[in-house]
Amino acid sequence: MMTNPNNPTNVPQLNRPPQQPALDRPSVQIPHRLLTTTTTTCEDPPLTCDKLPPTMASSSSGKHPMYRGIRYRSGKWVSEIREPRKTTRIWLGTYPTPEMAAAAYDVAALALKGGEAAINLPAFVASYPLPASASSADIRKAAAEAAALLKKVETMSEIDIGAGYEAKNEEMRKEEYVDEDAILNLPNLLVDMAQGMLVSPPRIASTPSDDSPENSDGESLWNY
Repeated sequence: MMTNPNNPTNVPQLNRPPQQPALDRPSVQIPHRLLTTTTTTCEDPPLTCDKLPPTMASSSSGKHPMYRGIRYRSGKWVSEIREPRKTTRIWLGTYPTPEMAAAAYDVAALALKGGEAAINLPAFVASYPLPASASSADIRKAAAEAAALLKKVETMSEIDIGAGYEAKNEEMRKEEYVDEDAILNLPNLLVDMAQGMLVSPPRIASTPSDDSPENSDGESLWNY
């Protein structure tokens, strides 16, 4: 029988080695932590790789979430300011309250930056003392005076609040006490009754009768 070379089905089969049975691969368990990958991407502000959220920065560095130029350190509030176009800072002092430290920073900011300064307590700008010069010593002195002024204002506010509470309590006590004698006018009523008892009652005129000789003109109710 002739084979057609152009027909691939007629190509004689070559001797092939017998196929080996497939081996089962051992199951290797990969730790879950190697399968899980964490990717960090840089996005636009406010959240970036090199910028933490304000709350996290405040908690880690001790900065106040509202006031500029102050930090919480060793139980007190530290105030300082960086000099313009310099890397040095001016130490403005340590204060017990954040408001006092904020006032100290305001004075220094006004002295160094003028109208472009960011103020913590704008309501007190008119009462802030002005430093004699732009030197760090004069700025520090004026900052301390501003902090002392704010402490005095806080003390007066506490006194006013205490006085207000005391006046309110006194008013409530007065409202709780009710003078019933004043309402009913009992004192005058009792006096009138006492005076009435001292006055002799009017005589009662009776008609003479032969059957009742005791009812005479000279008799009165007091005879009974």
